[in-house]
Amino acid sequence: MTSRQGDAADYWDASPGQDELLLVPLGGTGEIGMNLNLYGHDGAWLMVDLGVTFAGLELPGIDLVMPDPAFIEARRNELVGLVLTHAHEDHIGAVPYIWPRLECPIYATPFTAAMLRGKLAEAGLLDRAEITEIPLSAQFRVGPFDIELVTLTHSIPEPNALVIRTKAGKVFHTGDWKLDPDPLIGDDFDQARLQALADEDILAAVCDSTNAMVEGATGSEAEVRAILMERVRGLEGRVAVACFASNVARLDTVIRVAEDCGRRVALVGRSMHRVVEAARETGYLRDLPPFVDEQEVDFLPRDEVLILATGSQGEKRSALWRIANEQHPNVALDPGDSVIFSSRTIPGNELEIFALQNALVERGITVITDKNNDIHVSGHPAREELQQLYQWVRPKISVPVHGEARHLAAHAELAAACQVPHQVVCRNGAVVRLAPGGGEVVGQVPHGRLVYDGGRLFAQGHEVQRVRQRMAYNGAAQITLLVDERGQLDGDPLISIDGVLDPDEEEDYLDLVVEAVADAVARLPRKRRSDDALEETARVALRRATNKMFGRKPVTRVHLVRF
Repeated sequence: MTSRQGDAADYWDASPGQDELLLVPLGGTGEIGMNLNLYGHDGAWLMVDLGVTFAGLELPGIDLVMPDPAFIEARRNELVGLVLTHAHEDHIGAVPYIWPRLECPIYATPFTAAMLRGKLAEAGLLDRAEITEIPLSAQFRVGPFDIELVTLTHSIPEPNALVIRTKAGKVFHTGDWKLDPDPLIGDDFDQARLQALADEDILAAVCDSTNAMVEGATGSEAEVRAILMERVRGLEGRVAVACFASNVARLDTVIRVAEDCGRRVALVGRSMHRVVEAARETGYLRDLPPFVDEQEVDFLPRDEVLILATGSQGEKRSALWRIANEQHPNVALDPGDSVIFSSRTIPGNELEIFALQNALVERGITVITDKNNDIHVSGHPAREELQQLYQWVRPKISVPVHGEARHLAAHAELAAACQVPHQVVCRNGAVVRLAPGGGEVVGQVPHGRLVYDGGRLFAQGHEVQRVRQRMAYNGAAQITLLVDERGQLDGDPLISIDGVLDPDEEEDYLDLVVEAVADAVARLPRKRRSDDALEETARVALRRATNKMFGRKPVTRVHLVRF
C-alpha cells in the first residue's frame, strides 16, 4: 500500500496520543537538504536534525535556507529534545538560527557536539544551549522516547541511525548512511546490531533516499585514496583539491596523498580549519604532518604544494572561488596548475560549479572532476545497500525521506520489492500516523522555508526578498517631485534609473522618461493632487514609459517634496 499526501482543508492540530506514534517531516522530504523530522508520542515531540541548504541563483543575496519551525515552535512546551544524527550542515546547520525559538535540550555524539559548539560559540549561544554528549552505540531516554544509536558509515565521522522505541512501536531512523567496508576514518557500520533488529519487530524505517535511483553499491573511501594517489603523482605545478570540508576521511586521504607525493598541505578556507580542529579534538585525525600556512605558499616550489580548499560547490566567496577569480589575498594558481574536484555536484548547484570550473579552465588551469575520474564516492546508499538494509531490519512500513519526489518514488518501489508491506510517500508538512494502523497520511501542518538575510530570518517570499528579485530582473528607479502647495510641479522631476539604461544612451532616453512623468503629473486634476495620488501617478508613468521602450518595469520609489 502506498499513501500519498493529499490536500488538507484544515491544518492538523492535536497532541499525539498515548497509543499513537506520528512522524511529521518539516524539511528534507521532497527535497535534498535542510532536514527536520518530528516524532510525536504520548503528548510529546522529539526533533531529529535541524539543517540548512544553500541558496541558489534564484535567491539573490540569500546565503542560507532552512525549514520554518512554526508548527513545533507553537508547541515548544511539548518538545522534549533535539537529537542530531551527524554533523553535516543539512542536519545541524540551522541550530544556531532556530534553537533560540525552541530552547530544548540537544543530544549529539562527540564529533557532532564539537562541530556544533563552534557554531553556537560564533552565534553567542554556547552558554545558553544545553548539549548532552552521547557516546557511540549508547542508549538514552528523552521524554517518552527510548533512543539507541546504531553506528553506520557516511562521509563524516559518527553517522548514527536511531532506534526510537515507544509504547506504540519502534522506528528505525537511518539518518544519512551507506555501507562502506573500509571507511578509513571512524568505526565500521555495526552489521551485527543491524541484523539483530529483525527480531525486534521494527514498525517503520524512515530512510535516506538520495541514491535510490543508483544501481549497485556506492563504493568505499579506500578506493578513492588509491585513485587520488595515482592522479596527484602525475601532476606538475601546484595542485588544489576541493572537497566537502566535513568529509574527514577525504581530508585525511588528501593529506596522506600529498605526503606520499612529496607535497606539503595548506588548508585554505575557514571551514577546513574548523573541521580539522574538531576532528583532532575528538581523535579522528592523528599523526598529521605539519600544515603550511597559506601565507607561506608562495615561498615553496610549485610542485611541492597541495592546497586543500573549500568551494567544491562553486560557493561565491569560498576559498576556491576567490582563487579562481584572482581575489584571494594569499593563494594564486597559474597556467599549468591543476584543481581536483573530489566531490559530487549537489542538485541545484550546477550553474555555480560550472561557472567556477570554466573560470579556472579559461586561465589555463587543468580541472579534474569525477565525471571521468573515480575521485569521489557518495556518502549515501545505492540500491544494493538499501536492499541489504531492508533484508536485515525487516520493517513493516517504509517512509522514504531525504530526497526529491523521484528519489522517494524509486525508494518506495524498491521497498515494495523487498517485501516491506507498506510504503508511505509523503512531503514536508505531512502528518504520518505510523501507529496505530499500517502507516498513512492523516493530516497536514504548516510548513515552509526561512531565509537568512543580513543577520535576519524571513519567511521565503517575504517582501524584502520579492523586491530584491524584482530589482534583479527589472532594475530600480528613483523619482523626486518638487511641488508647491497646489500640487503643481516646480521644474522637471529628478529621475535616476539603474539596471535599465545603457550609460551611452542614458541622457536621450532619460529625457523621454522625465517628459512622460511630467506630462502625467500635469494632467492630474487639481482636486486629486494629494501626495499619494501624485506619487502613484509618477510611479505608473515611469514604469509605462520604460516598459514601452525597454520591456522593463523597474521597482520605483517616489520622493515628494512640498514647499
